[in-house]
Amino acid sequence: MRTVTLGVLSQDDFSKRFIAASKGEQQGEYIGFATPALLFQTMTQLRWEILEAMTGAGPLGLREIARRVGRDVRRVSDDVHALLNAGVIDRSEDGAFEFPYDAVHVDFTLKAAA
Repeated sequence: MRTVTLGVLSQDDFSKRFIAASKGEQQGEYIGFATPALLFQTMTQLRWEILEAMTGAGPLGLREIARRVGRDVRRVSDDVHALLNAGVIDRSEDGAFEFPYDAVHVDFTLKAAA
């Protein structure tokens, strides 16, 4: 099963992952956001529904995604492009959209204010 982690990465954490990866250490599939607010702004409830419909489904056209979530194509298009711009989903050369994972893990830590 191919799993991706969506999480919040500080600049320091990003640097550590980058250095480890440059040394050949496997980092796993990870999509990072700068803050929890950005994660939640990007991953709205309607976008989660799109992601759920796309998980493990292979490449899908926009109309098929809209059909699977029971929404208007135009509104789904806006959300799909937001996910595409955030690097959460991919677009193939033939124009289909894909979320190439079978599972999603969300990971972040909320710490007490300094």
